[in-house]
Amino acid sequence: MMCLSLEKWDNFIIDMDGVLWRGETPLSGLQEFFTALRGTKRNFVLATNNSNRTVNQYLKKLRRMGVQVSQEEILTSAQVTANHLANTAPNGSRVSVIGGDGLRTSLQEHDFEITDENPAYVVVGFDHNLNWDKLNTAVLNIRAGAVFVATNSDATYPTEAGTGIGNGAIVAAINTSTGETPIIVGKPEPPLYKQALQRLGGSPAQTIMIGDRLETDILGANRAGITSLLLLTGVTTQDNLTDSDIQPDFVLPGLPELTNAMLSKSETTPDTVEQSL
Repeated sequence: MMCLSLEKWDNFIIDMDGVLWRGETPLSGLQEFFTALRGTKRNFVLATNNSNRTVNQYLKKLRRMGVQVSQEEILTSAQVTANHLANTAPNGSRVSVIGGDGLRTSLQEHDFEITDENPAYVVVGFDHNLNWDKLNTAVLNIRAGAVFVATNSDATYPTEAGTGIGNGAIVAAINTSTGETPIIVGKPEPPLYKQALQRLGGSPAQTIMIGDRLETDILGANRAGITSLLLLTGVTTQDNLTDSDIQPDFVLPGLPELTNAMLSKSETTPDTVEQSL
């Protein structure tokens, strides 16, 4: 088997949950991976579908794990959703929110009024404090005419204890009760990839997406013409990969192997999936 080299890619879009950590536990090789990123002078954006945390909360989490990044190197689906609405909704629109600090902060930074009273939009993101009242309020407002927007549709979420419930399950519950299909902003849809590329200042051909989820990270990258690399440290198993119609350009077991591929000078092209399992 040829040694995988990522020498030709200058720009990295990197998922976080299931790639860098599971819950509050960093994955093996995290600090070495970021040392290699900096040492090889790669441009990167940490791009997550999780809208629950603010950028500052992610910065603190990474610092606790021994990693320093800048605000511009983090892009959340909350930010992408707020930017999308800022470009499509009237200024100061009323928005009802299911979600955490990250989503609320991003919407407030774009001068949206967060309220459950007669909103023009209902925006749904990951919410650790979800309850019946929140779901029912969202359903009532959408039935009354509010536009249904979702930060992402990830059905599951990787945790230390295993694969748990994700925002897609919340979205599905509201869809079942309203019959309305949401506008989805995060991966695999184009807005997040477009904003990531804008930050990186590069073209799709110069960029590689590193993720753990076939139906979001990998599918979105494939659609955007971005090289895709799957790590088997999150929700996707080898059996999932074998059975799926969605295929990445590369597959690696985890961060140590990814770091080696970044530092390798071997000539390898993504004509076929490389697996180092």
